[in-house]
Amino acid sequence: MPLRYAIIGSGMMGCEHIRNIALMKDAEVVAVADPNAAMAEAGVQTAERSGIGRPKCFTDHRDLLSANLADAYVIAAPNDTHFEICRHVFATNKPVLLEKPSATRSDHAWDLVRLAEQRSAPVWVAMEYRYMPPVARMLEALKSGQAGRPHMLSIVEHRFPFLDKVDNWNRFSARTGGTLVEKCCHFFDLMRLLTASEATRIYATGAQSVNDIASSYDGKPADTLDNAMVVVDFENGMRASLDLCMFAEGSYWQEQISVVGDAAKLEAKIPGPSRFWPGGAERASQFILSPRVQKAPVVEEIEQDPTILAAGDHHGSTFYQHQKFAEMIRSGGKPEVTIIDGAMAVDMGIAAQRSIETGQAQVLGYEAEPLAGALS
Repeated sequence: MPLRYAIIGSGMMGCEHIRNIALMKDAEVVAVADPNAAMAEAGVQTAERSGIGRPKCFTDHRDLLSANLADAYVIAAPNDTHFEICRHVFATNKPVLLEKPSATRSDHAWDLVRLAEQRSAPVWVAMEYRYMPPVARMLEALKSGQAGRPHMLSIVEHRFPFLDKVDNWNRFSARTGGTLVEKCCHFFDLMRLLTASEATRIYATGAQSVNDIASSYDGKPADTLDNAMVVVDFENGMRASLDLCMFAEGSYWQEQISVVGDAAKLEAKIPGPSRFWPGGAERASQFILSPRVQKAPVVEEIEQDPTILAAGDHHGSTFYQHQKFAEMIRSGGKPEVTIIDGAMAVDMGIAAQRSIETGQAQVLGYEAEPLAGALS
C-alpha cells in the first residue's frame, strides 16, 4: 500500500516535495494545505502534472489534519509559521518531515524538541544539503580516513538572490529568523556533521550590500543580509568558515565545500539550479581528493539521473532525503536529522546574527547566554 503524504505549505519548496514524492515507488500525495488559495491550487496542479492524481485541497492545515487522510506530513510553510503548525501536527502522532529552519527563535526550536520527545512518531528536519551526492561522497571519504585527521572546514556559497515568495515573507528577518538562520542553517548543520563536533564560539560579519537595499514591501523596508562571513570554533579543535554571497549568480559552482586534514584535502563542488543557467543546462558536480604526498588531485565527476535533477533546485538531494524518510517510516527507524539537529542549527544561526549585530564573538554551550527570543 502506498505511503500517503499531506503537504502543508505548497509554495516553491512544497511543490518540490510533491515532485520528488511522485518519483518514488509506493508513495502518493493525498492532500495539500495552504492559506493562499492560489498556492494551494498550485500544489494540486503540481501533483496532477506529476502523474499522482488530484489531492484534496485545504486552505487551513487544521482542516487537513481533521480529515485524517495521510500517513505522514511534510511542513513546508514560511519559517515563522512552523512553530504553530508543528504544535498542531505533532498532536497527530504521525511521521513529520519539517522544512528547515525548524523555527525562527531558539526558544521555539527547543520547545519543539520537547514536544517531539512526547510523541512516538518521528520528526525529521529537512536538511537537504546532507544528501547532495558530492557531500555524501565527501562524508564517506572523511569517515574512511582519507583526509587523515581533519582540522579545517570551509563552505562557500555564491548564489542568486532570494526568490520571490508569497507576501515577500523572505525579505524580513522577523519572518525568516535572519539570513543566517533561513539560508545558512543548512551549512551550520553540515559543519556539525562534517566536524562530528559541537560549536563553541562563532564570529560573523555581514551586511545588506546589493539586494533590496532600496526596496520596501507594504511600507516596510527589506532587511535581509545578502552577504556574510562566519568563523566557527568546535569542541574538537576544528575550525570552520562560511563565505556567503547572494549576488553572485554568475558563478559556475554554487557551493564549494572543503575539509583539510593532515593527509589530504577533500572537496565537493556543486553547481546551481539548471533553470537559472543559460540554456537550462545541467552540470555535473565534482568530488576531489587531493593527497598531500602525491600532489595529484583525483577528480570524480558525479553524474545524476536528469529526472531527479529536474524535480527540484537542490541537486537531487530532496529525492534522496525522501527515500530515506520513507524507508524510516516503513522500517520503524529513527530520523537521520533530528529535531535536536534542527534546534542546534537554529542556535548557531541566531548566534551568528547576534555577532553581526554586536560586533562580538558569541559563545555557545554551557557558558553561553540564553538565545531564547533573540530575534523575537
